[in-house]
Amino acid sequence: MSSMAPSGPALPESPAGEAPAPVPAAPVHDRPGARGRRRRENTVALAFIAPSLLGFVVFYFWPTLRGLYYSLTDFDFFSTPAFVGLGNYQRLAGDPTFWNAMVVTLEYVAINIGVQTVLALAIAVLMHRLTQSTFVRSVVVMPYLVANVVVALVFFWMLDAQIGIVNQALTGLGLDPVAFFGDETWAIPTIALVNVWRHMGYTALLIFAGLQMIPGHLYEAARTDGASEWRMFWSITLPLLRPVLAVVLVITMIGSFQVFDTVAVTTAGGPADASRVLQYYIFDLAFQRLDYGYASAVSVVLLLILMAVAVVQLRLTRANESDLG
Repeated sequence: MSSMAPSGPALPESPAGEAPAPVPAAPVHDRPGARGRRRRENTVALAFIAPSLLGFVVFYFWPTLRGLYYSLTDFDFFSTPAFVGLGNYQRLAGDPTFWNAMVVTLEYVAINIGVQTVLALAIAVLMHRLTQSTFVRSVVVMPYLVANVVVALVFFWMLDAQIGIVNQALTGLGLDPVAFFGDETWAIPTIALVNVWRHMGYTALLIFAGLQMIPGHLYEAARTDGASEWRMFWSITLPLLRPVLAVVLVITMIGSFQVFDTVAVTTAGGPADASRVLQYYIFDLAFQRLDYGYASAVSVVLLLILMAVAVVQLRLTRANESDLG
């Protein structure tokens, strides 16, 4: 009695003397185990993102939508919002206080960005070329760790026209005291330089991180060719630092347009609206005059300005390109 061979899947026929052709395996990403692992990874990723996403929706996205709606209404908090369409924006176009606040803000941004970027770049290059001590970096970033309100109060008393230590020193040198926060000419430059002192170290660390990514052999090759430090700065450091500088400029520009606390603590927009920046004007409209609809319209205009400035900066500086390639 002959035994029967077990049945099974038929293998493809092959010529005599050759092994049967192998059956192709299913792709790894289509296997049940791989699909389950991918789902678990996506679930873990969503779990990590969820708190930040929730905070973004609750504290940024939803308030932005409500602000857009209120900008089209006449709303004073104690009554139901009345839809007025583009009436607030038409009022804004003829508001001299708004345009004065725009000019004051631009003056502040120009001083703050110009001085802060130059000084932060110089500090970062010096740290990169001379020392990379962690202690030095800690000292440089220390002013940024102090609350902005505290910094504003300290400088407000130091620069007081009568009892401030700075004016006491000027008087001791035979010079007239200067009303740094009380003079229309000095108010905005003083506020800008106070914020430069606080944010300069943080900006320098951001630039320093970008300098760390520049290969050292480029500097060695330049020295071999006899290039000076100044020539290496202009020909190697600045071109290769462009993407990082672009991001730093966008961050500092947006922060400069949103200046508020230093003005609120020191000058409250004075003297004679000489330091009434856009953010303080919005605060004044919303929380002192209770004109929420018009304040929302000014906020929307500021949002559009910041978006336009960020896009233009990124395009002009080619932030998505690098010369290292």
